[in-house]
Amino acid sequence: MRLRLATALLTGLVLAGPGHAQAPAAVPVPMDRQIGAEHLAAHRAAYRLSLSNAREAGNIASANGAMAYEVLDACDGWTTRQRFSLTITDREGTEIETASDYATFESRDGRRLRFTLTQMTQGAVTSRVSGEAELQADGSGVVRYSEPEVKEERLPPGTMLPNRHTILSLNAARSGQRLLVGPLFDGTSADGVQDSTTVMSAWDAPREVAEFPSLSPLGSVRMRIAFFDRDAQQQGGGATTPSYEVSLRYWENGIADNLTMDFRDFVVDGRMVKLEAVPGGC
Repeated sequence: MRLRLATALLTGLVLAGPGHAQAPAAVPVPMDRQIGAEHLAAHRAAYRLSLSNAREAGNIASANGAMAYEVLDACDGWTTRQRFSLTITDREGTEIETASDYATFESRDGRRLRFTLTQMTQGAVTSRVSGEAELQADGSGVVRYSEPEVKEERLPPGTMLPNRHTILSLNAARSGQRLLVGPLFDGTSADGVQDSTTVMSAWDAPREVAEFPSLSPLGSVRMRIAFFDRDAQQQGGGATTPSYEVSLRYWENGIADNLTMDFRDFVVDGRMVKLEAVPGGC
């Protein structure tokens, strides 16, 4: 799951207690096997957002909202949709409503991505990004933008697309690896690829999950993903501050909870409050 302030609650998915949700069936992957795209769970999840803290130099008094995330099996790939709505109140009581709608199709082999992103402030569209990326076997490739302008950007070797990054991170954690570093492209910026650093905890064995029992048979890992502006990284010799960070727990089927999103000026917590299966696929 790729999360940034670039993602209104999914139509028809009402925030409710977990007791009202039908959770996806959980099928553990044996530890001697690699997690693949076929193991990701088609699902819808809803999250309640609240302010965790604001930087001292900032002017944020409160932040509340909701996020919905949907993953659908499209046979030869996965479609995802992430909608995000947040109302920010400053210390003078002024409210600013931000929302975004981010949708992708990523092929199962992790080499093609179609993407579109619409961002809004106070109900007015402020930006759109759309296009398609294609990767070669070594991760190099090209992204062709259709919005905000028609252009092409090269993608460096080792580039990861969003679902591919999730799968690589899960497998790395299961094998005892604690760090995954590489360029990541998700289509949320017209500036091309970003550098990323993913720090993972030790792999957690299955345990009881009272709120969402269907996750109980699954292993999981907590990780923190930092995103860096690639140009600033290269000009500064790699020592730059992340433009955005997200901490979360990933279950081995790609479902995430316990989100913390760091937007630099303020930090937002996301608590999963609903989870339901999406039947279908091939």
